[in-house]
Amino acid sequence: MKTFTATPADITHDWHVVDADGVPLGRLASAVAQLIRGKHKPTYTPHMDGGDFVVVINAAKVGFTGRKLTDKKYFSHTGYMGHERFTAARDLLAKHPDRVIEKAVFGMLPKTSLAKQKMRGKLKVYAGAEHPHSAQQPKPYSVTPEKVSA
Repeated sequence: MKTFTATPADITHDWHVVDADGVPLGRLASAVAQLIRGKHKPTYTPHMDGGDFVVVINAAKVGFTGRKLTDKKYFSHTGYMGHERFTAARDLLAKHPDRVIEKAVFGMLPKTSLAKQKMRGKLKVYAGAEHPHSAQQPKPYSVTPEKVSA
């Protein structure tokens, strides 16, 4: 039997909607990264973009386990010496809940140019339950929540 390698004609892109309400951030990011890469499909090919589009709703209600909500810090740098900035997860979740999920999913993807393309176009994150992608008829995808201290 020959090894299967996907071609652009073999690839189809579906739409999934994921509800982040009460789901731990790492568990959510891992599931979304697998959907974006296409690893859930039998036609997965590492060098081809065979992943699906993912819409994450209720990003403001994502869960953090333990004391990560207060202790986790996000790093940024202005480019000047000594000007690094640290933002607590609680503050970033209050101001920009979509960035928390985007950073977590990007951390789960391989650091290649293909991963950057996938992040740019495949992931849509919204803080509330409303999203403008109902015309694409996304399928609901469930990630099992655990006990989370919100």
